[in-house]
Amino acid sequence: MNWNSNEFVWLDWAVLSVGVILIAWAVYRAIQKDKKLQQGANSEDYLFGKGEPWYVIGAAIFAANIGSEHLVGLAGTGAKDGVGMGHWEMQGWMILILGWLFVPFYQLLNNKLGKIITMPDFLKFRYTQRTGSWLSIITLIAYILTKVSVTAFTGGIFFEYLLGLPFWYGAIGLIAITAVFTVFGGMKGVMTLSAIQTPILIVGSFLVLFLGLSMLGDGSIMEGWTQMMAVCNAAHDGFGTTHMFHTDPADPMYPKFPGYVVFLGASIIGFWYWCTDQHIVQRVLGQTKGEDNAAVMRRARRGTIAAGYFKLLPIFMFLIPGMVAYALSLKAGSGIVMDITNTHDTDGAFAMMVKNILPTGVKGIVTIGFVCALVASLAAFFNSCATLFTEDFYKPMKKGMSESHYVFVGRLATVVVVILGLAWMPIMMNMGNLYSYLQDIQSLIAPAMVAVFALGIFSKRITPKAGEWGLIGGFLIGMLRLLTNVITESGTKAMDGAFWEYTSWFWQTNWLIFEVWLLVFIIVMMVVVSCFTPAPTKEQVEAITFTSDYKKAIKESWNKWDVIATLGVIACCAAFYWYFW
Repeated sequence: MNWNSNEFVWLDWAVLSVGVILIAWAVYRAIQKDKKLQQGANSEDYLFGKGEPWYVIGAAIFAANIGSEHLVGLAGTGAKDGVGMGHWEMQGWMILILGWLFVPFYQLLNNKLGKIITMPDFLKFRYTQRTGSWLSIITLIAYILTKVSVTAFTGGIFFEYLLGLPFWYGAIGLIAITAVFTVFGGMKGVMTLSAIQTPILIVGSFLVLFLGLSMLGDGSIMEGWTQMMAVCNAAHDGFGTTHMFHTDPADPMYPKFPGYVVFLGASIIGFWYWCTDQHIVQRVLGQTKGEDNAAVMRRARRGTIAAGYFKLLPIFMFLIPGMVAYALSLKAGSGIVMDITNTHDTDGAFAMMVKNILPTGVKGIVTIGFVCALVASLAAFFNSCATLFTEDFYKPMKKGMSESHYVFVGRLATVVVVILGLAWMPIMMNMGNLYSYLQDIQSLIAPAMVAVFALGIFSKRITPKAGEWGLIGGFLIGMLRLLTNVITESGTKAMDGAFWEYTSWFWQTNWLIFEVWLLVFIIVMMVVVSCFTPAPTKEQVEAITFTSDYKKAIKESWNKWDVIATLGVIACCAAFYWYFW
């Protein structure tokens, strides 16, 4: 047998089949065990846990972040644009803000409300009931635009390039498999799959990286790195793709990543994702009732510090292998054929690396990890979608119905979201590289979230109506920009007529610059609205006011080692920026 076959051979299929059977058994066992443990536990325990150790929190944050967009999109953007999109991944320092600044505020509100809060809870309490409901609406729309469509797309791409399946077979087949898994596996099944996928993906991805560099360097990893840097430095008309910042207007990447504004734009998205997104925040707030505040904050902060170190990995797991794939595509005999002007090709970079670089048998193992990641990612959103719709919209309208009725309605809502996501996918496929598209969409959603959460926590003068206007108004402006992006092909299409001429400042402005100005506009609007609307109540203000005892608990929750470990994360991020400046 050829152990270095460039095809998915019978041994890989055998490994994949055995792996799927073993995983199904492991998930079944975990579900049965969980049913026994959950007897007598309430919903808060189920959602947030009872306070895991800090290293488990760090691993859970990392697993929650690694999604299908990384395996396909991040490698694809590495092949096409090098480290240009690295700003969105080099954000270990941003996770520290969650642990050091936001956790104390969230924990304070936990104490005030007498329960562990969700992000809609925070907005409903600090602003208005409608503000929290709109957060749920925005989340459902985001699922359509960035979760269902993106995950189905990545499945189609990966199976097309690895197994030779037609694109739509892979995409729709993934959704069908996930639907069955969601019905029988539930959230515990998702968590079990996440635990299985993480070590496989980390080991498999680094194998892809090191074996790819070895092939590029004719047996030497260091020589392979040198060759990769040389090839990528010569790309894009000699301006190179090994730079985090592109300041020369003649650089082909300047129109997309103009100068240093890219860092600010990435930070706005990072602030929203890491500090205010329920998907991440719920992993740090786990605690038992009545637990000491200092202990909760200490555990959460150390968990975010650990996650900060974990967050350094995806650059080397996915983005740089994409750069290696591009360099190998120019090397005779590598088996990798890629046209970087074809986004379909670049998004298939990671699958091509798995197929052509990994030994026979190992391909099957890594594919197991990838399938687990896809199914776990999609199933988690299926569960969240059903919960969001039934809890925030349907139950308040139709009270007193049976639990089976609510479950059916939740599943029906999920089916609608899936259909809309699939309908959106052809539009998404015409909007550039997958990872670039994803960040573009998030840049339209993040400013409203950042403004509403930051001002809601750090300012006592922002009124409830200002928060409502900021969230709804900012989101609607972002969706209007998305509509113009679809019509004008992200501002590149020549549009005739007085309307398009006079509104060019809106639809032609670079996406990162637009994101920054949208944030500024929302903040100004919230300040102005606060001047003309009723002030927040005494209870709302007290919920974000630290007492002397609480300040003491915060001080007791950290020591010098927390500071040293925090500085270590910042130093690692700074070193990466220095090397790829």
